Amino acid sequence: MPLNVPIVENILSANDRLAQENHARIDAAGVFSINLMASPGAGKTSIIEQTLPRLADKLRVAVVDGDIATSLDADRAEAAGAQASIQINTGGECHLDAVMLRGALEQLDLKQFDLLIVENVGNLVCPADFRLGTHKSVLIASIPEGDDKPYKYPGMYRGVDALVINKIDLLPYINFKMDFFQRGVEALNPGIVTFPVSCRTGEGLDAWINWLMQNVKRNGD
Repeated sequence: MPLNVPIVENILSANDRLAQENHARIDAAGVFSINLMASPGAGKTSIIEQTLPRLADKLRVAVVDGDIATSLDADRAEAAGAQASIQINTGGECHLDAVMLRGALEQLDLKQFDLLIVENVGNLVCPADFRLGTHKSVLIASIPEGDDKPYKYPGMYRGVDALVINKIDLLPYINFKMDFFQRGVEALNPGIVTFPVSCRTGEGLDAWINWLMQNVKRNGD
């Protein structure tokens, strides 16, 4: 039997235990949390930049940004209105894991916030396997990526609670078959809540904000 199989299983098992601890800590503080995932360039940070101003007078938001290097995304989140913004540099790792998030949580007074947004490293493979302990996982797809991504990366699309389809303003200019894309998504994740949006025009963002607000309220009840 190949040795890498039990090793991988042990790593994921240990990560899951820590994720449960993270979840308990976030839950105890009464904070609703999301793990925001996407490929590089799909628009995770742009979504955050559009989300924060729309929540400014409604929710207290903390953002944890994961990247291989730099603090650019955390700086952008802070400039957009995050009450707290923490950067995790993974040093080459292609995903965040529960240990990394635990380190960030230790720097936050979670009771001071209503919503925690975790921006994962841009990747459509590894983040699906490493639970963080957030309440919901959200995937951002974008029109320029192409309509075949659910078929090529089923693990990512299968394991999320909500899907944001970003850059819909580019549909007239890119050969993206929405029906084909949505059939692939539905086959993997039937009934998943979906938000077609444009960060450039603002289209669809109100529905996304309402979903966040509803989940924060439900979590606090």
